Amino acid sequence: MTERRSPFYDYHLRNAGQLVKGGGDYMFPVAYTSGENEHVNTRTNVGMQDISSMGEVDIKGPGAERLVNRLVVNEIADMEPGQVRYTSMCNEAGGIVDDCTIYKFNDEHFMIVTSSGPRKRVVQWIGEHTYGASAYSTDISAAVALAVVQGPRSRDFLNTVVAGVDLNKLRFFRFSTAEINGAELILSRSGYTGELGYELYIPAEEAGALWEYLLSQGKEFGLQPYGALAMQSLRIEKALPLYGPDISDEINPFQLGTERWIRFDKRDFIGRDALLRIQEQGIDERWVGLHVDGKAAVNSGDEIYSVGDIATGKRTRKSGAEAGEEEDNVTPGAPIGRITSSAVGYSVGKTLALAYLRTTHAWNGAKVVIMHAGRPIPATVAATPFFDPSGARMRAKASDAPRRKK
Repeated sequence: MTERRSPFYDYHLRNAGQLVKGGGDYMFPVAYTSGENEHVNTRTNVGMQDISSMGEVDIKGPGAERLVNRLVVNEIADMEPGQVRYTSMCNEAGGIVDDCTIYKFNDEHFMIVTSSGPRKRVVQWIGEHTYGASAYSTDISAAVALAVVQGPRSRDFLNTVVAGVDLNKLRFFRFSTAEINGAELILSRSGYTGELGYELYIPAEEAGALWEYLLSQGKEFGLQPYGALAMQSLRIEKALPLYGPDISDEINPFQLGTERWIRFDKRDFIGRDALLRIQEQGIDERWVGLHVDGKAAVNSGDEIYSVGDIATGKRTRKSGAEAGEEEDNVTPGAPIGRITSSAVGYSVGKTLALAYLRTTHAWNGAKVVIMHAGRPIPATVAATPFFDPSGARMRAKASDAPRRKK
């Protein structure tokens, strides 16, 4: 398939060492400096990323609220204008079509923001369900560029360039119209890093110039762009799922652990009957976090086994990045799951992974074995999120911000 380019592509091409094809066949930077440096800077100062591969679907009409409420498992009718809500869309069998966010402008105007990978399919799925709904859906993705500004100093920085909204009063998962350097946009207090952060929905024709402006104005706040490597390690530390490796239409919200966003008190939504059956019958696998014994990430798709045996003593690794180091001499037992995502968690000082495991082993502290590149690697099931489990950082109030040193 032909590669796709975001409005920020020229900047990435000039400044990133390598571009890779990501969700929706967009070309994105692996890193501008290094994944570790960009991760640490986003957790410490301010990072900025291009996620224009996400889809935006505009829903308008007198039946808009009723349509959106039927499409998603969460409740939409009690949303206020200016509010954002996370949810899943499921098919009739209860499988996840996509996990998405809903933006409410008013009772007759919503925006659904889709994941990157399934964007085209989800846009079509939404369109198919609009017939007879007294509403219409419009795919506006090509007209919108999406830049995210994330990190503990993101509010301080944006306060110096944003007009039209008081960021000190904008609450988590709320949005507003705003203006930056003459460009009118939608600014949302949300993100995919677990940090205080904002997402900027920018008219595509103004995006390139605005990106350069933000970079120039953000220098004193430590703003640096970050690429796919840092995005992965940041979101894995927070156990935030990604459509493709972690989510598919063969996975249901109970397996993913997002069932708390299902509102069964709604009388009608797609997949309701199937999800009720799944709730009653139970599940045989669950998405969990793992602490991996080793310094290198494992691969998506690596198989996971129970521990068959642990020999006395240690063995020395003979190859790879950890050659010469000692490790437990473990023998894999029966297959019990698979890795979906993995990264080094620079903020927690551990190698992390996310995986689907049989429920018999999906409890914190369980020991398992990952088969990676032909060798067994011990791992331990761990509580998620790995980083900032209370979510205090992303919900930080203006009064919580650290004082700048003079």
